[in-house]
Amino acid sequence: MSAAAANPDFASLLRSHAAAVEARMAALLDGELASTPAKRLAEAMRYGLLGPGKRLRPFLVIESAALFGVPREAALDTAAALECIHAYSLIHDDLPAMDNDDLRRGRPTVHRAYDEATAILAGDGLLTFAFEVLARPVSHPDPAVRAELVLELARASGATGMAGGQMLDLEAERLPLEPEAIAVMQDMKTGALIRFACVAGAILGRALAGERAALEAYGGALGEAYQIADDLLDATGDSAVMGKAAAKDAGAGKATLVSRLGVSGARAVLENKVNQAVAALTPFGARAATLADAARYMTSRTS
Repeated sequence: MSAAAANPDFASLLRSHAAAVEARMAALLDGELASTPAKRLAEAMRYGLLGPGKRLRPFLVIESAALFGVPREAALDTAAALECIHAYSLIHDDLPAMDNDDLRRGRPTVHRAYDEATAILAGDGLLTFAFEVLARPVSHPDPAVRAELVLELARASGATGMAGGQMLDLEAERLPLEPEAIAVMQDMKTGALIRFACVAGAILGRALAGERAALEAYGGALGEAYQIADDLLDATGDSAVMGKAAAKDAGAGKATLVSRLGVSGARAVLENKVNQAVAALTPFGARAATLADAARYMTSRTS
């Protein structure tokens, strides 16, 4: 039984937050794109952002902020901005020059539904829109909080974060990596945005330094766990359930912990990272039970 199935409250809350974030993203996009004459671009941005998804990163923003009494509505714009970055990254990752995928979340990828040029521009549009959303006074009344959110998301998204990790991932198809180097690459490519999701909650909640450090440690371990779970799904998962092609990593010669340590070895590392994530939440006690459930969910993901 999956962790989500074992805890109906967690699964229900995940769906509830996802619905709230999706409604906010749709409203933000409608406001932004209503007057643009570039209708095809607007359609592609909506397609890439509003398609099916678990919205785990927004969930982490909302639940991390909730630790400090921030209501969901006050965290929605930050959660939506982060999901715009994530959606842009998926659109670009799926391009022929990157992972060359035809299917994402059970639907044609953006460059298949439209074309490559439109997909590139849709990703560019969502990337820049994310920072516009964060910079607006409605996202938070304190300009210092908004500036810090913009700064941290930029760092998590750029050359020292997600974009740099993607470059290392592409290079690893030609240069074999040891497990330690794979961990660095995956921490940048996947972990940086997940870590930001948790730190964003601390920023919104004006957390103390120790509390913010605990959430950063949690997000770091969770990001590693998420990527390992992704690699295991690619190696052992069902394409129909995942909504995307399986066994792509091995075919492309990608460096993953599964390829270096085998399935059982990678599962052991995954369990260890989940335990690290849960332990990092100790300072928050029972208040962080939902975030602990999110970590445990990594061990039983099917998509």
